[in-house]
Amino acid sequence: MIENSDVDTGDKAMIILQSLICYLREKNVLSRADMEELRDRVEARIAASETSLPCGQAIAAAAASEMRELDDFCGKKYGGKHRRRVN
Repeated sequence: MIENSDVDTGDKAMIILQSLICYLREKNVLSRADMEELRDRVEARIAASETSLPCGQAIAAAAASEMRELDDFCGKKYGGKHRRRVN
């Protein structure tokens, strides 16, 4: 069994957040369109990370990549309609 001190706090938080997002998606509290909106918001932070976030550019890019993977996973597992795009 892994001791609590052997696991990075950030890793624990990531697992909890991923599990929460998947649970909310499973219960239809979050729609696929909501997931896409959340992904876009995370990706938008990359451009603004130097001025509005206390984290660095690399961390913001890693978070956006993680969100894309989670969005893809939830989309494949739970399906749902994509949000409507306005051109």
